[in-house]
Amino acid sequence: MPYIKSAYPKPSFLNRNSHYSTIYPAKIKKYPVPNYSREKIQTPDYDFLNLDWRKQADKQKLIILFHGLEGDSKRTYLNSCSDYFYEKGFSILAWNHRSCGGEMNKTCTLYHHGSINDVNSVVEKALNEDYKEIYLIGYSMGGALVLNYLGSFTIDERVKCGIVFSAPLSLKSCSDSLKKGINKVYFKNFQRTLVPKFKEKANQFPGKLNEDMIDRIKTFDEIDEYFTAPLHGYSSKEDYYEKASPLAVIDKIKTPCLIVNAKNDPFLGEECYPIQRFEKHSFCTFEMPKYGGHCGFPLKNNHHSWTEMRALSFIENL
Repeated sequence: MPYIKSAYPKPSFLNRNSHYSTIYPAKIKKYPVPNYSREKIQTPDYDFLNLDWRKQADKQKLIILFHGLEGDSKRTYLNSCSDYFYEKGFSILAWNHRSCGGEMNKTCTLYHHGSINDVNSVVEKALNEDYKEIYLIGYSMGGALVLNYLGSFTIDERVKCGIVFSAPLSLKSCSDSLKKGINKVYFKNFQRTLVPKFKEKANQFPGKLNEDMIDRIKTFDEIDEYFTAPLHGYSSKEDYYEKASPLAVIDKIKTPCLIVNAKNDPFLGEECYPIQRFEKHSFCTFEMPKYGGHCGFPLKNNHHSWTEMRALSFIENL
């Protein structure tokens, strides 16, 4: 399952622009939020995760959806994917990372690209619900979590595959990309919600965070050096970038995976397109469309995106 030529059809003129095809689906396009049923589960460290369910009458097929950095279970790209697969008979579980989904978590830890213990808690919950087939679909950071989980745990045979879009395979390269030119706008968008979270967490746990640095954040370097790394057991941002990048575990994955990264994705650096690593990989298929932006992949005259259709095609051909 090596690197393959992409089947993503050539988008409209506007959507060939990487920034338009990234920003429009994220900030302008609207897709109704599905009628979810929320369940709160406890994690092994006595924190909690909020899970949003859409259950079919049977327990045959379940899609678990992973949102991206500072997203939640009700982002447009997840809403569209949820509807697409629910209408085809799949149950849906869209889960929220710690501090996401409208409720601050209880412990000092937040979430990050290597939070695979939380992924394991969610998958174990799904397995205990007796679903026969489970498929993991992740976007951006959610895609990194899918890959890191599959490359680090012993995977139950009921977990049939992982499918990821716009995955930051190398965290350092992504951090560097978001320092350049217009790409800084995307970092500012993350900063707008992350800074208040750090301040709230500092109020929850006085003395546990580097409070002097909160208002001095300028790039992901500061976030990951002074917050992500020390809060989650890494010695430095470099240690975090190395250990939490999916490239560190990609060769250990033994579950079928589809990885789709658009060549014009403004979030991803060159290290996120390691074609040679996948040429002889027995389980991972790497696909690199020319267009698509970051988590965009729009289609002409279609309220769904190409990602849902590509995911279904991969599942049907397992």
